[in-house]
Amino acid sequence: MDFDRLFWYFLCAHPSSDYVFEQKRIMNLIEIREKVDELIIRRKTAVEECRTIREKLTQAENHLTYVNEAQIIAQFVAKEIQQKAHSKISGVVSRCLETVFVGKDVYGLKIHFDRKRKKTEARIVLVKNGHEIDDPKNADSGGVIDVAALALRASCIVLAKPNKRRFIGLDEPFKFVDEIYRMNVRSLLEGLAKEFKFQFLMVTHINELKIGKIIEL
Repeated sequence: MDFDRLFWYFLCAHPSSDYVFEQKRIMNLIEIREKVDELIIRRKTAVEECRTIREKLTQAENHLTYVNEAQIIAQFVAKEIQQKAHSKISGVVSRCLETVFVGKDVYGLKIHFDRKRKKTEARIVLVKNGHEIDDPKNADSGGVIDVAALALRASCIVLAKPNKRRFIGLDEPFKFVDEIYRMNVRSLLEGLAKEFKFQFLMVTHINELKIGKIIEL
């Protein structure tokens, strides 16, 4: 064994403090480098995830914008439909009431569309001389509710899509209508039959309302 090889063997078997320190420093650098590489990979992953999240957020914001715009359009269309429905229904009901209660207080009908629990609910109220009636059953007499109920049924059938058969069955109707207005009710029924082609099947004991084909039992 020559001197150089012997010296190298001795150095490896008995490393100096400087050599040990250098080896530890190198090992520390390797560990730091590995950690840095790991952090770089994690940063790249985080950047990619952040980019994906931003894209999704942008898509969500765009979708929300479209939803809000669609909601505005839907609300506008709904309002237009509500106004048209109110105009037609209240027009028919008010006309029927005016036909029957001639010379009495002026009656009409209003429809309020209330937004509740994310739904629109229709609230129908009777109007007397321009003022809403809170409790029609107890606030008035003379059969106003009977006539209004018939008018509502008739208007709903007329406005229905697709078209429905214009037939209404009545069991002892208008029994609360004052006698002085019964001939007006007769005229109302005849007018609905003529103008809107309604057919009525009616069970009644009121002589003034015996119209058309009569079956006595």
